[in-house]
Amino acid sequence: MGIIYALVILISWIMHLIYMFLYLHVNPADAIFWFHLLLQTWLFTGLFITAHDAMHGVVSENRYINNGIGIITSFFYAGLWYAKLRQKHNLHHLYPGTAQDPDYTTDNQNFFVWWYRFMRQYITIWQILIMAMLFNVGLVWFNELQLIVLWIVPAILSTFELFYFGTFVPHRLPHTNKMGPDKSRSQRKNHFMALITCYFFGYHYEHHASPRTPWWKLYRIKQ
Repeated sequence: MGIIYALVILISWIMHLIYMFLYLHVNPADAIFWFHLLLQTWLFTGLFITAHDAMHGVVSENRYINNGIGIITSFFYAGLWYAKLRQKHNLHHLYPGTAQDPDYTTDNQNFFVWWYRFMRQYITIWQILIMAMLFNVGLVWFNELQLIVLWIVPAILSTFELFYFGTFVPHRLPHTNKMGPDKSRSQRKNHFMALITCYFFGYHYEHHASPRTPWWKLYRIKQ
C-alpha cells in the first residue's frame, strides 16, 4: 500500500501542476485560484511526507524501490538530496529537541527565526542551481508569473506547513515529562483535520513512538 499512496501523491502533484499551468489564471480575487494554490501546497507537502516515510523504510519493503521513491519525491519537492535528508532526519530521531538535533534551535524559538535555521540545514548551493535551471527551462513553455506563483509559492508555503505541524508545535518549549524522551507532543485527536493539515504528521508523539508506522496509519495509533 505504501507504493500506491506514494504514486497517488506523486501523480496527483504532477497532474495538478500541469492543470494549473494550462488552465488556471493567476487572479487573487478568484476563490478558485486560492483553492488550487492551497491544494498544490498540500500536494507538495505530500511529496515530502512520502520522502520522509522512505527515510524510515516504510514505503516499500524493497530497499531499492523504497529509496528510489525517496530520491524522486525529494528531488521533485525542491531539488533536495535524499541521502542528506535521511542522514539529518536520523539525527533528529536520535537527539530530538536538543542541540544535536538539526531540526531544533535551543537559543531562539521565534517561529520565523527557527524556520530560517531549519531551512538553512537543508538548502545547498547545488539545490539552488538545480532549481534555477528548472525555472529557466520552464520559461520555454510558461511565463515567469506562472512559475513563481503556481510552482514556487506552493513549495515555500508547504515548508511552513511541514515546519509548523512537524517541528515547531510538537517540539517547542516547554518540554514536559508527559512528552517523554522524544520531547514531542501531539495534535488533538481529529483525524480529518490531522489529514488535511499535514497528513497526520501532527500526531507527532505517535510518530516518534512508532517511526516505522507510515503516515497513512498514524491515526490508528493515536493516543
